[in-house]
Parts: sequence; structure tokens; C-alpha cells
Amino acid sequence: MADSAFFCTLTHEALLAVRGIDASKFLQGQVTCNLNYLEPHTSSLGARCTPKGRMLSSFRILAEGDGYLLAMASELLDAQLAELKKYAAFSKSTLSDESAAWVRYGLSGGDGALVSLGLDLPQTANTVARHNGLLAVRLSDDRAELWAPAAEAETLHKRLAAQLREAPLNDWLLGQIRAGIGQVFAATREQLIPQMINLQALGGVSFKKGCYTGQEIVARMQYLGKLKRRLYRLSLDPAPPAVGATLFSPVHGSSVGEIVLAAQSESGSEVLAVLQEDAASDGRIHLDSLDGPLLHLLELPYELDSDREIQR
Repeated sequence: MADSAFFCTLTHEALLAVRGIDASKFLQGQVTCNLNYLEPHTSSLGARCTPKGRMLSSFRILAEGDGYLLAMASELLDAQLAELKKYAAFSKSTLSDESAAWVRYGLSGGDGALVSLGLDLPQTANTVARHNGLLAVRLSDDRAELWAPAAEAETLHKRLAAQLREAPLNDWLLGQIRAGIGQVFAATREQLIPQMINLQALGGVSFKKGCYTGQEIVARMQYLGKLKRRLYRLSLDPAPPAVGATLFSPVHGSSVGEIVLAAQSESGSEVLAVLQEDAASDGRIHLDSLDGPLLHLLELPYELDSDREIQR
């Protein structure tokens, strides 16, 4: 499945555009990542939070034209656009849904296809290559995203299909799970702080940028070390559970977490889930109830390092 080279269309996400001379200043006070680190050849993960530090959305952001594009779960875009427009009323910036103006593909093992399009993408995570209006974004594993004007969708699809297997979106999500990259969807909106999906370990939270909405809570969790729930990767035999599905453990006899992302694997399903640490240490994690299917802990491809994380 996700182990062979393939491409797929990223139909599950939409693009929010923030443009204008105040775009950077406006977003800097709204999101967890530091826009001062963004250059034409870099991108970043990030999140937007409530004043209590709960994520309203998570996204990948990059500079484009006179502003920025944020790729996030499609089901979150309308609410985020409406909320951000209220804050932007006195800012020289404009916000819009540019989803229809772009097409985005996910590529696994597809560097050769990118090169054929004139995109020589470095292996370093979060780098961006640009050529003739096309954008390629390196993720934290060997995968990449290809962003292009919608008018080129048919031509690009044919060129990619000539070199790579076209796969279902599930294969892309399985790769995301194995890369340990959590994401906010409607079912988990306002439930999780950024560290619960390890966003700080993936460069999506800056602890040096200054104030943004929810910054005090996010920083307190990092410096005081009081976080008791974080992201884990697990497997189970049944079909993929729904995002937001509840997990239980006999350690508490009650809910100890929820599914963040799920996909079908070669032998069942794999998920990313936010769990209480003591329940994860015990290992007896069940889906939906204490009598539900048992989940098995798997490794993540990175380690948490609070000293390194606060240097951003």
C-alpha cells in the first residue's frame, strides 16, 4: 500500500489565502508558528488556537504571491475564514478561499516525477521548490506535496500517472500516520492543545515569537511540563475508526483519549491517537468501550525533546 511509489489528489484539504501588506503581521498574532522563519523556499506546520490554547485548526503554511496559503481540513475552512475576517477588519489584508484556484497532489517516492517537472526538491523537511508556477513541498519523511494552478490539473495528472501509480487518499493518510503528523478535523476541533499532537516536535510551534492567541497556555504546558496527554501511533484489526472515536483503559475505567487520524493498513488499521500517558504505559487500550477492540502501540519516527523544541 503506502510502501510503494504513488501519487494521489489531496481532496480532503482546502486552501485559505491571507494576502496584503499586513498579511504577515496579522497572521503572526493568530498562529503558533513563526512567520519570520518562512522564506520563499520553506514551509511550516502550524495551528490556530482559542484563548485557552485549544486548536481551532492545524495547517501547513507557505508564502505565495503577496501573502500566504494555509492548507487545512476542508471541513474547517469556512469557520476559520469567518472568524479570521472578524480580526482582520482593521488590517490591510484580505482573506479568501482559494481552494478552487489550486490543485494539490501527494507524492510518495515521487522525486523523479518532480524533477521531470523542473522541481529539484531538497530532502530537508519543510523545504519548498518552485518552477513555472508549480510548488513542491518536502514533508518530514520521503513524501512531498505538489501544488499547482487548477488550470494545469489535467496535464499534471497525466504526467504523474505516466510515472507513478495512482493511489486512494487512504494510502496518503497511512503515510501521514506513520510519519506521526497529527491533524485537526471537525471532530477534534477545540479539544486539543498543540503539544497533544506533538506539533512542537515538528516545528509547528514557536516559543520565541511572542504573543498569539492561546500563547500563554501553550507556553505554560511546555515549560512547566504538565502535559499528561500526547500523540501515539497504534494499530488494530478492525476497519479504521472515525476521527474523534473514544478510547478506554482499565487504568481509569473511563475515556483516556480519542482518535486523531485513521487509515486502513495491510493488516487492519493504523491510527494516531491522543492518550493519557499512564494508560499508554499500561498498554491496554480499547476502542469505544472497555470491551471494545484492543489497540497495539507502535513507534513514532521521532523523539520528543523539550530542550530542542523551545529553541524555535
